[in-house]
Amino acid sequence: MTAESSGTWAGWYRDPRGAEAITFLSDGGRIRTEVRGAAYEGADFAALEPVDGGPGLAGCVMEWDMPLPVLAPGKTQQATLSCLLTLSDKGPELSLTLHWAGAAFASGIAGGDFEEALGRIRRQLPGDTELGGRPLVGA
Repeated sequence: MTAESSGTWAGWYRDPRGAEAITFLSDGGRIRTEVRGAAYEGADFAALEPVDGGPGLAGCVMEWDMPLPVLAPGKTQQATLSCLLTLSDKGPELSLTLHWAGAAFASGIAGGDFEEALGRIRRQLPGDTELGGRPLVGA
């Protein structure tokens, strides 16, 4: 995902040293988070880099949920987009699952490209529905 959406999303960071709760922040331009006291920032989730030149994120998994509107005939409904990002020496692997109307629509693994993974989900939705743009602010 690019940082074009503003919002705050709670999630988890896991690596061989353990797990910790994290928060992603986006001001519409950059995504930021902090892991074990170190700040990271980037244009999208898969491109987070250390702010102070410390170690990069690798050998880890990050997961978070985002509210996402689904435009169905006659109304907008709330859905949840579950995100799982694995950062390894093979590169980023992103998997998205949209939970809506009692169903789950999965992207499969899509490299680190948030928009590509979201596009895979869009193609699975019924023809008269669409995702209402970017994830909602302030999740």
